[in-house]
Amino acid sequence: MHHPIDPKIDCVFKALLGAESNRALLIHFLNAILGRDLPAPITWVEILNPYNDKEFLDDKLSIVDVKARDARDCLHQIEIQLLINRDLLARILYTWADLYCSQLHSGQDYSALKPTYAIWLLGENLLADSSDYAHDFRLRDAQARPLLDHGGIWLLELNKFHTDQIQTEQERWLKFFKDGEALDSSALPSWMQTPEMTQAMNTLKTFSEKERAYHRYQARQNYLREQRGIQRHLEELRVEAEQERAKAEQERAAKEQALQEKDAAPAEIERLKAQLRDQGRPESGDNGSRGFE
Repeated sequence: MHHPIDPKIDCVFKALLGAESNRALLIHFLNAILGRDLPAPITWVEILNPYNDKEFLDDKLSIVDVKARDARDCLHQIEIQLLINRDLLARILYTWADLYCSQLHSGQDYSALKPTYAIWLLGENLLADSSDYAHDFRLRDAQARPLLDHGGIWLLELNKFHTDQIQTEQERWLKFFKDGEALDSSALPSWMQTPEMTQAMNTLKTFSEKERAYHRYQARQNYLREQRGIQRHLEELRVEAEQERAKAEQERAAKEQALQEKDAAPAEIERLKAQLRDQGRPESGDNGSRGFE
């Protein structure tokens, strides 16, 4: 029986790019995303945290990113994030820095550090001030001069990706992750007619056709839905609390202003009385009559 499978669900995502049997897919994906920014195409990788279906699907706290080392000893991290939260940018930067720093062991010099690349596929929009779907962030100055060419962070916002004319391998992968759940393996569109996409669809079919794998996929999907619901609820509570704090602050400020105006009222009245008295007081030497000319 065929079931639609979303490649963005973390267990499917990691099976696609983190399984030893799909090592060729990972290499192709990395070259598709990073190709123009690499000194040479990647031809070999070691998956540092390979996907294990039993361990992953039975553990709700499984690590869902994919980490790999290529032939130049460069490190790669690939992660899917379906729900955006206010701390995500800090988390993205921290995990890149943590992976970069993990290269040095006791007694090693800084010369041992190698470029580190982080790729994040995002299910929701993160950068509201840009309509572009692809972003790369590296250490550069205002003139775009690199401080050190040691990789960076690539963000791919799937919701902003809109094209039916696939021209690059990067676009092929992004369309697969965005629309993969709606694809029919028996009648694939022309843009899916490549060896890599065929292999990717075979991975989806594994989750679709094997009942045990599919039920585990469903359980994982339901768990992630619950987590997203909880996170959204907490975010709504946070927004409501901030609005209540802002309202309370406005009311407090209004009360303080009213008290200040009340305290200032007697002094203002005395000032106005004095002003009126000064306006009605005769000028010096003026006895109220014009005198004789």
